[in-house]
Amino acid sequence: MTVDVKYRAHAVATGGRDGTAETSDGSFKVKLAIPKEIGGPGGEGTNPEQLFAAGYAACFIGAMKAVSAAEKVRVPPDVKIDSEVGLGPRAEGGFGITVAMDIHLPGVDRADAERLVHAAHQVCPYSNATRGNVDVKLKVV
Repeated sequence: MTVDVKYRAHAVATGGRDGTAETSDGSFKVKLAIPKEIGGPGGEGTNPEQLFAAGYAACFIGAMKAVSAAEKVRVPPDVKIDSEVGLGPRAEGGFGITVAMDIHLPGVDRADAERLVHAAHQVCPYSNATRGNVDVKLKVV
């Protein structure tokens, strides 16, 4: 696979799941915490799965906007994605993730919305990165 890179993001994580992460330009800094559900203390702080859920949802909205003209479907300004990333052990060993996104396109005909979501899933970088490796469920609601 060849990628003609147009942008590179840089971030540094320190301390792992109970440390911090920040971007090199200083625009984002976050405290990390291990959720109780996977043996951590919980508490204040986010985790990699929450960051992935937010990033995938935002990127997917961008992908819908990118394909909207070709699909002849306008993406409404109040588009919203409720994104969930699950984490757990795999039968093959190690850990894996799942993704489920509820896609809200107010005022868009269901058939048009489904077509737009399908087209976006083909171009979204997160979709392309996870395809064949992560169980991704997309639902127009």
